[in-house]
Amino acid sequence: MPVSIGSAADLEAAGKKVVAIGDREIGVFFLDGQFLGWYNECPHMGGPVCQGQIFPRVIEPLGENQTSRLQAHHPTDRNIVCPWHGVEFDLRTGKVLANPALALRSVAVEVVNGEVYLHV
Repeated sequence: MPVSIGSAADLEAAGKKVVAIGDREIGVFFLDGQFLGWYNECPHMGGPVCQGQIFPRVIEPLGENQTSRLQAHHPTDRNIVCPWHGVEFDLRTGKVLANPALALRSVAVEVVNGEVYLHV
């Protein structure tokens, strides 16, 4: 059964919202024109991953001799960092880049008549 969590406009403006539905918490994010939903439970150790900070993905371009020159940030990729142990998840896919088997559990998000609904 879908559960309303508020207006799409409010969530777009905030960019992120963590809600409790029953005994579960779910993080809903607005990124690049779409809503993404993830259970607020890190698969590493159960931490509140959706309450972590969101950062651009760090990239490290290599020089001609294949040595590190500097660190930079990817222009569009965003990671959410679990506050317990620093595990970084791609906000769009829920996966850990270094270990794609480690991933967040998704929640379907739908917008109907300007309201955001979660299918849990």
